[in-house]
Formats: sequence, C-alpha cells, structure tokens
Amino acid sequence: MKIIEAINYIDELKPNGYSQPMKVRWLSLLDGKIMSEIIGTTGFAGYDDDTPLDTELTVPYPYDEVYTYWLEAQIDYANGEYPRYNNSMAMFNTAYSAFERYHIRTNVGKGTKFKFF
Repeated sequence: MKIIEAINYIDELKPNGYSQPMKVRWLSLLDGKIMSEIIGTTGFAGYDDDTPLDTELTVPYPYDEVYTYWLEAQIDYANGEYPRYNNSMAMFNTAYSAFERYHIRTNVGKGTKFKFF
C-alpha cells in the first residue's frame, strides 16, 4: 500500500477534517514503530512533507490493513471519540499482531538456534 492509497481509503471510509500532512505524520509514526519493534532495523528517517505520496509503506498485502486501522484510531482519538478509539485500536492491535506473527514466521529463526532454559 502506498501512502496516498492509505490516506484516500481512510478519507472515503471515515470523512474527516485532518490534513494530508497530519495523516502522513501518523503513518510515519506507525512505520517507525514497525521498523524498530518488528523488523528490527534502525535509521528510519520517517516521512515528511517532502516524501512522495506514492512511497510504498512497510507492511505488505494482505497485512497492510494495519495502516487504515491506525489512521482510523488516530482520527477517533483526535476527535475525542474514545469508545470508537478503543474499538479502532482493538482492530489495529489484531492486525499489527497478525503482521508481527507473519514476519516472525517468514523472517526469523531461519538458521537461528534457540536456547531454552
């Protein structure tokens, strides 16, 4: 999914008054978390106003729904709609965990020896 695709999807799904740069910032925060917490890389500079909107986000299909749930949750929180925010975050957390499990299954442990105590 590209930055603009995530933004267009959430704008159609949940009309809102938040600017495109704000949504890019929210997506940047999420990809920063994904890069450091799941993928384990550092040096992600984040997205800003100069980032091309056709930049591919980190999480691949079919796990890329994590971005729309994240944006939905950020909008709900910013609007002070906390029951909706809680629901959106529950959906986000489920999608985030699914991607994390997928990443571990497909990228971690190949040739790695685990030590059990």
